[in-house]
Parts: sequence; structure tokens; C-alpha cells
Amino acid sequence: MALYLLAYVCTALVFLVIDAVWLTAMGDRFYKPLMGDMVLPGFRMGPAIAFYLLYVAGMVIFAVSPALANGKWTTALIFGAAFGFFAYATYDLTNQATLRNWPLVLTLVDLTWGTVLTASASTLGFLAARALHKAFFG
Repeated sequence: MALYLLAYVCTALVFLVIDAVWLTAMGDRFYKPLMGDMVLPGFRMGPAIAFYLLYVAGMVIFAVSPALANGKWTTALIFGAAFGFFAYATYDLTNQATLRNWPLVLTLVDLTWGTVLTASASTLGFLAARALHKAFFG
């Protein structure tokens, strides 16, 4: 149980740091110009926290846990990429299908970002959790 809790914490930290850098760098440059008045001046903390808690749980269940079971970082990478692709595709393609001003380039960039981010965070979360667990629990 300690290994999976450690995996959750490590994966969450990696995901949050990388995503915060991306959103800080690209929010005003990429997202706001394309999304216009759909973007809030700030963000709503409650839904953001709920997303990160749930999404990281999905990463651990669908990508990190299988990697912990077989000991291969490539499992976290591949399953993380797949989870990110399908999750971000659900969001982006639904928005493109239902919102008046959702450009194709936004879907393509965000979908690519979600895939790379989730694959990277799943892999790094797995590697960190495995190393820390070994260091503390043998």
C-alpha cells in the first residue's frame, strides 16, 4: 500500500510541476488568443483541484500500477501516453464538436500536450516511487 501511495504523490508532484510550467508559459501566448472570452482571468480552484486529484488517480491506476507490477518503465510510458491521449481527446474533441469557436489547432496542440505530459509524468512518477520505496523499505 505504501508503494501505491508513494506512486500517487510522486506522480502528482511531477504532473503538477510540468503542467504549471506549460500553462504559465502557454496560457497567454497560445490558449487565450484562441479561446478568447471563454477563458477566465484566473481559474476556479475547486474544479482544478478535483481534476488533478482524479486525473492523477487515473494515471496511477492505468499506467503506473501496471508498471509497478511488471517493473518496466516502458509500461508507464506507453500506458501513460494512451491514457493521456484518450482523456485529452475526450475533452478536446467534445469541445470541438460542441463549441462554436474551438479551433482545430487547439485540439491538436492540447491533445499532443496531454499525451506527452501524461506519458512523462507517469514514467517519472513510476521511477521516483520505485526508487524511494526501495530506499526507504528495501
